[in-house]
Amino acid sequence: MTDRQIIALFFARSEDAISALREKYGALCRRIAMNILRNESDAEECESDTYLRVWETVPPTDPDPLSPFVMRITRNLALDRYRYNHAARRYGGGDALLSEMEEILAAPDGAESEALRAELSRCISDFLRTLRAEDRKLFVRRYWYGDDMAALATLFGLSENSAAVKLFRLRRKMKVYLEKEGFAV
Repeated sequence: MTDRQIIALFFARSEDAISALREKYGALCRRIAMNILRNESDAEECESDTYLRVWETVPPTDPDPLSPFVMRITRNLALDRYRYNHAARRYGGGDALLSEMEEILAAPDGAESEALRAELSRCISDFLRTLRAEDRKLFVRRYWYGDDMAALATLFGLSENSAAVKLFRLRRKMKVYLEKEGFAV
């Protein structure tokens, strides 16, 4: 079923829309959630919450294309769950994925935060366009999809150490780029 057909089912408020969405994007939703949460039951719950959130937002939203819309919802829900699980010492461990980017991207607070986030997002997209295709894919797989180093190493034909070094250099390069664009990092 095409994305447009799935969206039409949502607009018709047909319950078949959720089944079609699950069939087409369920595995990818689970993988994104699992990469962030590292917990099967939390990832399953996040996947289910994604379907509910899409049901609540389509309509009036008419996402085009559907895939990034669904993946963004999944990712945001997984990050919210991660923050909840790790807040107030509910969790004793640390997470390398989020801490790697924290050193560069501090979350802005205050009334200007939404405008700053939008500008930062645009700037990061511009930065990614400056990278070679393979470096961009590596960066996105790590920091958007949350793939671990072992998976990245296998996918890109690198050792885990080489992948980590490459990502470190890309983060450093992004930091320089963001500073040139006027962001204090």
